[in-house]
Amino acid sequence: MIPNTQLVVSSGYDSGVGLFDLESGSVLLLGYHEHLVNSITVNAKGDKAASCSSDYTIRIWDLKTKQSISSLHGHFDDVEEFIFIGESYGVSASRDCRILLWDLETSRVIRVLEGHEKDVLALSYYDKKLYSSGDDMTLRMWDLDSGRMLKTWGPFENETDSCALDPQRNRVILGCDDGCIRIFDTKTGDLIKTIAAHNSGIKKVTVSSRTGDILSAAYDQKLLVWDANTMEQKLKLEKMPFVWERSLHWTPDGNGIIAGTFDGTIILWNAVDGMLKLEVGQQAQEPGNACFNDVSSTDNGNIVLASDDGLIRLGKLTKDYAAWQAKVEPPSGRMLMNAIALDKIYNLVIGGSHNHRLNIYNNKDDVLTNAIEVFLDEGPINSVKISHHQGYEADIFVGCYSGNVVHLKANGYLKKKISLHEGAVKSLRLHPLKPIGISCSADGILHSWYFNGEPFRRYAGHQAIINDVDLDPSGNLLASVSRDFTLKVFDFWNGDVLHCLPIGKKSLKSVCFWEYNWIIIGDYWGTIIAVNLNTHKVIKTKIASNGISAFSRRGNYLIAASYEGIVFLIDPYSLEIVNQLQAMCQKVDSAYHSQNFSYG
Repeated sequence: MIPNTQLVVSSGYDSGVGLFDLESGSVLLLGYHEHLVNSITVNAKGDKAASCSSDYTIRIWDLKTKQSISSLHGHFDDVEEFIFIGESYGVSASRDCRILLWDLETSRVIRVLEGHEKDVLALSYYDKKLYSSGDDMTLRMWDLDSGRMLKTWGPFENETDSCALDPQRNRVILGCDDGCIRIFDTKTGDLIKTIAAHNSGIKKVTVSSRTGDILSAAYDQKLLVWDANTMEQKLKLEKMPFVWERSLHWTPDGNGIIAGTFDGTIILWNAVDGMLKLEVGQQAQEPGNACFNDVSSTDNGNIVLASDDGLIRLGKLTKDYAAWQAKVEPPSGRMLMNAIALDKIYNLVIGGSHNHRLNIYNNKDDVLTNAIEVFLDEGPINSVKISHHQGYEADIFVGCYSGNVVHLKANGYLKKKISLHEGAVKSLRLHPLKPIGISCSADGILHSWYFNGEPFRRYAGHQAIINDVDLDPSGNLLASVSRDFTLKVFDFWNGDVLHCLPIGKKSLKSVCFWEYNWIIIGDYWGTIIAVNLNTHKVIKTKIASNGISAFSRRGNYLIAASYEGIVFLIDPYSLEIVNQLQAMCQKVDSAYHSQNFSYG
């Protein structure tokens, strides 16, 4: 929020940067990055903003002229956070494991801080001391003048996604993936307090400049305020769906709390009573944004998709026909949905949401009935698969943020929790012949496991988050893609690495093991990549302006879903688009955002 105004600068997964006026309700589009925007910050004077993007850059915006005035190039992976240091300098954190100090007058890097072993996600600064945290489970303190690391807290047992400073009390606050807030003395380094704050990973902690109170936001859907003096819970904010946990901030005067949503709106709460004051940017027609996160299909062309707007979309996509058939809202209401599964044999559609809920439907001619909603309490659901194996017919396997794979019956009855991963399960597959599953995780490890929960094999080798995994049709080989920019192919049975191929310098999101020697990959930039394992020849075709989130087989064709709200029918060998079906247009040119223009 810009100090002494009612203006909020917001960024979003549509790559846009916008200016929201809380008084008039208007929204001004400032411009776009080449990829999604992860965070935005405003300097102390309120005349400049910096946006951090997955296009590996930081853009500096003049808030008076409403123009981009410079672009900072130096990172080689997603930029997650930026802090202004006075008028002339800034510091940025990235998933390339580095922290960069910038001269804003020349747009040059003047110092590189190295020491983190994994993604750096959060920064906080005061009096020439910089604090950083991230996926290597540590909190670090740096002397910014020399670049020297002064202290390391941890490693802890969980990722440390957020940190914040209370300079008046000499405290640094750490938000951890085990749901705990850990408060340390910046002078002595001692642990002052551990607060068991949440039931799921904390994605944001921030400190009020007025009171020193701590705001925490986590994947348990709770937004809480903790008293600076007693360190007890002081307030629980009125619950609002679709809040993006990483986006929360105190207003400059400390009297309010603001956040962005996946619906493309800005929310303002009263910091005294926690009640909602207003929401700006509501869409005149249908709310939300149909950014597709997962797709499932059948050989006859039926498709079902999960999206950011929390609706299940059913459609038909063949070579000669493309149409939407229905949209379904879950019984408990819309909530960002990450996972979907469609099964024509058991007539099931199953969706998994950000709010820990699994929705199970009977599907008859694209009409979803007999809804069963199961609260798993395992964090956001990232992947869902349905078994056809003897003795496990129609059983459901769910990959969760908690690191567990949850095994249920089709009636929602919980059978087992399979606990092998130390990080969020990003994706899973079921073996085509044997009652064995394979899952990949943010911990950089693949695990296979029997359906009864016993581990089968561990597959190591990736150096970063593994986003997706797939088995070849025979079940003898498995492929995985990671944020370390590599494709790895393993022998499923003995775990040997058969291929390790670097695939450029753009993070890989999805994979389909089409046949024994032919693999198709989707990246976060809208490119599909075919890899011939016999020759290691790589073919690339850009089909979308945003990431390829998921693949699904459809007879002789491949279905590819995109974050930009389009699902494509692809020839798996030529990579040509055969047909497509669109739910929204993600980017617009008008000053005021349209129905399909997403902020957040």
